[in-house]
Amino acid sequence: MDSSMRKYLAEAIGTFVLVFFGVGTAIFTMGAWAGVDYVAIALAFGLSVVVMSVTIGRISGCHLNPAISLAMFLDKKLEQKDFIGYVVGQIIGAVVAGLILLLLAYSVFDAPSWGDFLDAGPWGANGTEKVFPALIAEIIMTFFFVLVVFGATAKDGMDKFAGLYIGLALTMVHLVGIGITGTSVNPARSIGMALFQPDAWGDLWIFIVAPLIGGVLAWLVWSKVLRDESE
Repeated sequence: MDSSMRKYLAEAIGTFVLVFFGVGTAIFTMGAWAGVDYVAIALAFGLSVVVMSVTIGRISGCHLNPAISLAMFLDKKLEQKDFIGYVVGQIIGAVVAGLILLLLAYSVFDAPSWGDFLDAGPWGANGTEKVFPALIAEIIMTFFFVLVVFGATAKDGMDKFAGLYIGLALTMVHLVGIGITGTSVNPARSIGMALFQPDAWGDLWIFIVAPLIGGVLAWLVWSKVLRDESE
């Protein structure tokens, strides 16, 4: 198989895992909608990154997120065609995961509508009642998350501990972000879930634009301030 296609498929598989296990944990720990286990959800997202980093990290770098891919493209670590291929793969992986979660949730909960359990998505009750706080929170969280990605992969690419550090960073942002926006920091993850909830389409732009801005800001700070001059 063509090496570029391997990368794009790896990103699709990795993003599927991220959405299926991360969002799936949010959906299926809700039980009878009595509450959501924030720690379990945060760990599910973080652990998904850790396990995928050792599975596909050597192939694609394990971005799983257009905000990371954009930052790497700006840093000249990703060619334009690969940037496009990565983002397409990530969105496809997220959409397939979202569809399967929809089917499973209908089966398990016999839910009358997808919206009944999409508080697991980044537009729940605490998400976008106020647009400005949601934008600020998503920009800040993505900024620090992508900054950790740069730091963890700075010298040797995907070193053996990079996935652990990045997974811990994603866990960290979810711990604070779930109660604010539901936490996206990932346009692909948001698109994959929003596709099946038309009521969410009006808010989706927040969870596309804000993470991309956060990724660009992280690249600027890394490249202008924090990068080791010896690199």
